[in-house]
Amino acid sequence: MKRAAAIAFVVLASVSCAAAEEPVAAPADPPRESATLTATASATGSATAGPTSERSTAAPSPTAPPPFTSQVSRVSRDRLPYSWRPGCPVHYRDLRLVTLSYWGFDGKPHTGELVVRKTVTDDIETVFKKLYDRRWPIRQMKLVDAYKADDYDSIDADNTSAFNCRRATGSSNWSNHAYGEAIDVNPLENPYVTASGGTAHRNAKKFTKRPMKGKGVINPGDRVVKTFAQVGWEWGGYWSGAKDYQHFSKGGG
Repeated sequence: MKRAAAIAFVVLASVSCAAAEEPVAAPADPPRESATLTATASATGSATAGPTSERSTAAPSPTAPPPFTSQVSRVSRDRLPYSWRPGCPVHYRDLRLVTLSYWGFDGKPHTGELVVRKTVTDDIETVFKKLYDRRWPIRQMKLVDAYKADDYDSIDADNTSAFNCRRATGSSNWSNHAYGEAIDVNPLENPYVTASGGTAHRNAKKFTKRPMKGKGVINPGDRVVKTFAQVGWEWGGYWSGAKDYQHFSKGGG
């Protein structure tokens, strides 16, 4: 009995010591990632603000220039209070208003207006689309009625215009402008020059020679002359004697 009791005592003592020596587990630390997101959210108000901030600081892409536009419409009598009258060789009902894009001397796109005969509207749209695509500059483009159909005043203002029921310069015959089949382009930079080399416009005297460089200037064989020639329009700069550098007309004259 004493031996059995001694063995039982030894077993109980071993179990008590093992239980006393087992370490107590410490509470786990919070995950590091969670702590970082909490700090970021506290500082920025959102844990996912990073990518959004990158997009907001990106430089904007350059804006492409607007495409060429044109519109052909009937022209009302009240749009031609000075340039048309009874007895003109073409009735105003046979004319059309062409509203189109052009590049200005300021390097920006603008919208202008021309009145031409209805049979040549396709020519006008074709030519001015090509000039627009090449960014060839035009000072301004208004109906000649803005100057009460005074050809001199329109030219002096460097206005590109087409229809005007008037006689040809120095002639009793109708001008091609009276038929709506002619256009004057940048008349200041491209003046009418007499056979003796003079011009009626003082502000155009420095532009009487050809060839010459300059914004909006037309020279023999250049892109403007060739573009008009492709639709059958002739340039007044090729006339013998007097030169009309601003003038283009269907079939010449």
